[in-house]
Amino acid sequence: MIWQDRPVFVTGCTGLIGAWLTKELVAKGARVVGLVRDSVPRTTFTEWGLAEQITTVRGDLSDLGLLTRILHEYAIDTVFHLAAQAAVPVASKDPYLTFESNIRGTYTLLEACRRASPKRVIVASSDKAYGDQVTLPYTEDAPLHGDYPYDVSKSCVDLLAQSYWKTYELPVCITRCANMFGPGDLQWTRIVPRTIRLALRDEAPTIRSDGFYKRDYCYVRNIADAYMTLAERMEENWTWGEAYNFGSETPLTVFELVEKILSKMGKGHLLPNVQNTATGEIRHQWLDCTKARTDLGWRPTYTLDEGLEATIAWYTQYLLKESVYAGTT
Repeated sequence: MIWQDRPVFVTGCTGLIGAWLTKELVAKGARVVGLVRDSVPRTTFTEWGLAEQITTVRGDLSDLGLLTRILHEYAIDTVFHLAAQAAVPVASKDPYLTFESNIRGTYTLLEACRRASPKRVIVASSDKAYGDQVTLPYTEDAPLHGDYPYDVSKSCVDLLAQSYWKTYELPVCITRCANMFGPGDLQWTRIVPRTIRLALRDEAPTIRSDGFYKRDYCYVRNIADAYMTLAERMEENWTWGEAYNFGSETPLTVFELVEKILSKMGKGHLLPNVQNTATGEIRHQWLDCTKARTDLGWRPTYTLDEGLEATIAWYTQYLLKESVYAGTT
């Protein structure tokens, strides 16, 4: 088995995609080292007992000495760089934090990799890296020109990874993923968890935009599988330096997504509260994943409907375990 006893380093291992990816790696026998900055609440990472199944190192992405030590000391073979400030509203409010985390964190990690020479490095960019494009869906040869703080940070992350490949031949690949959703996401500002939580309270879901922003939404287990597939194909060096789009290729407006969730929950009587306050966000964006299908043989395993149903079931159980519904909307 390709992953059996393979030493793997995951930044952002406690996040949404990080937890699912870590679970898959552990199940396949990898020896995972995870970088953890803060204590995390009860999420999938803690519920699955992943902290007891991997080696966790406390620290920050800006610590070059720490990252280099980790890569050398644990003889890391494969790096998944997922850690980031990933909330678009937070990026608009605090661009400095976002740039420090996403840009500085990425070039520090890439420099540590250059010094330690792991066999493969996968860097998480985003569909936001493309910025606002006239031609949709995005293909991988579209220019990267983010305008808003989060988008700019991801454009930079992407270009930094490309630079380390072209200049130093660091064996790196780049993922540009659609909006992810799934069990374990406790970022209540995001449309899927926020809508489900409010619907469980029998409260009207809130929509920050005018409801007509269109996005590509992809179930987290499909994305975890995309990362595993890409890493496995990186055994063949022709993939090095390449970027790949991963998404469902089924764009929906926010209204359509909320309606779908409410229908599945039997809450169709709830009418969304349209706030129309969203600023600094791309209006329409979705991905063309032809390259991933052709080069990697990757396709989503779960449909959008299957992913939403599994996600609704998880949040229902998660929130019922709380003495009161957690947080605020």
